[in-house]
Amino acid sequence: MKYGKKYVDSKKSYDRSKAYEIGEAVDIVLSTAKAKFDETIELHVRLGVDPKQADQQVRGVLVLPNGTGKSVKVLVIAKGEKADQATAAGADYVGAEEMVAKIQKENWFDFDVVITTPDMMGVVGRIGKLLGPKGLMPNPKSGTVTMDVQKAISDVKAGKVEYRLDKSAIIHCPIGKKSFGKEKLVENYTALYEAIVKAKPAAAKGQYIKSVNLASTMGPGVKVLNKSL
Repeated sequence: MKYGKKYVDSKKSYDRSKAYEIGEAVDIVLSTAKAKFDETIELHVRLGVDPKQADQQVRGVLVLPNGTGKSVKVLVIAKGEKADQATAAGADYVGAEEMVAKIQKENWFDFDVVITTPDMMGVVGRIGKLLGPKGLMPNPKSGTVTMDVQKAISDVKAGKVEYRLDKSAIIHCPIGKKSFGKEKLVENYTALYEAIVKAKPAAAKGQYIKSVNLASTMGPGVKVLNKSL
């Protein structure tokens, strides 16, 4: 794989074998985010768990103290009073069967999050095979299947993120934008890191946090000291 000049120069600007305190790591990541757009800063945490084991899953949701910096489009699938509440709460799209049909027939995915009420899960289930692979399927654990649609919308718009283990036992999650600056990114990092630590499964043995890295959208990864908190 061939990397661009900016990426190669960025890699030379710091010691890639060294793990840095979080403040210093954020400084490096910001200095290597050289794209012309406002790059997203992501946290990557490798865990010492077996993702194939049901009792070693790590998953949760968190409203970041400073949000994500991303404008999130919300689709709410609900009827009656709950649909009215969703509209009032600022959902971008609200509907029921007609929304499901639109996704099925038009391959429409102009939204980032789907929220629904428990009574509509049978309807939403019809498009599970379309939503699932895109990570859009509503789930009670992530707070997107709920009777309190107003709170769910508010949380998502405020910067709620879902962190979950992938097949390689790594959690990938955004902690904000380059434009946030050091202080806000450190606050978001701290909140997310602590949430992941607290989510340690009882069945996990040995070292739980294997490695921690930060990176911007187009920049190289920077190692963070595990115990920098």
